[in-house]
Amino acid sequence: MPVDFGLSTHLFHAEPLAARHFDAIAAHGFGAVEVFATRSHVDYHRAATGRDLAAWCRDAGLRLHSVHAPIVEFLRGTTWGPAFSTATTHAAQRVRAVDECTRALALAEHAPFDYFVLHLGVPDEYAPPTGDNQRDAVLRTLETLRPLCEQAGVTLAVEVIPNALSTARQLVRLIEDEELSDLGICLDVGHARLQGDVVDALETVAGYLVTTHLHDNRGRADDHLLPFDGVIDWAELLTAFQKVGYDGTLLFELAAGPDGAGATLQGAGSVRRRFEQLLGADDLNFSEA
Repeated sequence: MPVDFGLSTHLFHAEPLAARHFDAIAAHGFGAVEVFATRSHVDYHRAATGRDLAAWCRDAGLRLHSVHAPIVEFLRGTTWGPAFSTATTHAAQRVRAVDECTRALALAEHAPFDYFVLHLGVPDEYAPPTGDNQRDAVLRTLETLRPLCEQAGVTLAVEVIPNALSTARQLVRLIEDEELSDLGICLDVGHARLQGDVVDALETVAGYLVTTHLHDNRGRADDHLLPFDGVIDWAELLTAFQKVGYDGTLLFELAAGPDGAGATLQGAGSVRRRFEQLLGADDLNFSEA
C-alpha cells in the first residue's frame, strides 16, 4: 500500500508563502502539505488567503492535510516574535492566542483541511513565565476551539511538544480524564526524542494518533533536521509505526539547513524515497542504506 508523505511549510517559515513553494513540494514527490500559520509567512488575517491556498494546492496537485495553529506573532530572518500561548493564566494573552487560532482555522472555509495542529502552552526552552503552561488555562482554550473545529469539519490535534503538559502520556491522560474523544494527537517525533524514547511515545499515543511531524535532532535541542542526520533510530521507529497500524500521513517538519531551504527540500525528497523503499521491505534494516 502506498505511503502518504507530506511536508510542512515550516521549511519556508522565514519567507512569505507563495505558489512556487507548493510547486516545489509537489516536484519532490510529496502529496500533502501542512501550512504553518505565522502571519509573516502566510497572512491568515487576509480574507483571500484561503482562496490562494486552495488554488496553490489545486495547481500543484497537493492535498492540504493540515494547518499548524499560530505559535508566534512573526518570524523575521532567524528572529522569532512574541509567543502565543494557549495555556497562560493571563486572560488577555490567552484570549489573543485563541483569537489567532480562530482566524487561522477560518482558512478551512475556502481551503478545507483535515487537522488543526495545536501547541498546548510553549516549549520549556523558551522559559515560560509564571502563570504559563497551566492545565486549567488549556481546558478553557479547548472549550472554545473544539466546537469551532467541529463546525469547520476539522479534527483538533494536540501536539507532543517539550513541556510538562504535552508529553505523550500527559496528552493521553488529558483526553481520557476530560473525556475529550474528539481530540487527536500529533506525534512530533523530534519533540518526543527530547523527552525520552520515541517508540515508547508512539506506542503511548497510538490509540489517538491522527497525524505526525517527522524530523531529527542531536538529542539536546529542537533542531528539525532531516531524518538520519540526528540520533533517532529510524529503522526502529518505522517498524513501530507499522506495528501500531498507523496508516496516516507521514509529514516532514524541517528547518532550512545551512545551504538553504531548497537543498533541504532536495534532501527530504531523497529521505522520502528511502522511507518508501524501507517501508516496503520485509526487513527494515538500514545498515546498507
